[in-house]
Amino acid sequence: MATRTDAPTRREQILKEAARLFAERGFHGVGVDEIGAAVGISGPGLYRHFAGKDAMLAELLVGISGQLLTGGRRRAAETAGDPEAVLDSLIEGHIDFALDDRPLITLHDRELDRLRDSDRKLVRQLQRQYVELWVEVLREVYPGLLEPVARAAVHAVFGLLNSTPHLGRRGALPGRAATAELLRAMARGAFASAAGSPAAG
Repeated sequence: MATRTDAPTRREQILKEAARLFAERGFHGVGVDEIGAAVGISGPGLYRHFAGKDAMLAELLVGISGQLLTGGRRRAAETAGDPEAVLDSLIEGHIDFALDDRPLITLHDRELDRLRDSDRKLVRQLQRQYVELWVEVLREVYPGLLEPVARAAVHAVFGLLNSTPHLGRRGALPGRAATAELLRAMARGAFASAAGSPAAG
């Protein structure tokens, strides 16, 4: 979502406002009419784009999981042959998500269980593939790192990066560039610490 530079479609506008409202007030605290008003169309007009709120939630959570995986694979391909560069690029991409799509992190934490089983399983499948992409790269950077330790380190760094909704309001942060640099340094530091720990192998 955060990587688009062209004008968003009406469908994308609806999803963006739905994510914001769901994150602010909870899935059940937002009506279709409110989402429609946020994008300048009638509530019933939303049904030309989505079957309902459940469909919006599914597209948001499945969609961002797929975009993270696709973006990660693209970054890995673009910097192939240089594991350090791949890891830096993966971290940069996830930081972009964590800073620019904060409502989706909140939404995932609060509302994932509201998805129907097939959609929730798809989200988990996409997330596992995304994690394994990072694990593979991390073990290329730190060849002695045991696979279970690398996987635990990746999950821990995701927790760190995905903490952005809890860092305070946007205006309270030290600025996007400074926050991104802080998160980047902390992520690399966490991976280096994992590689140097007694459990690393």
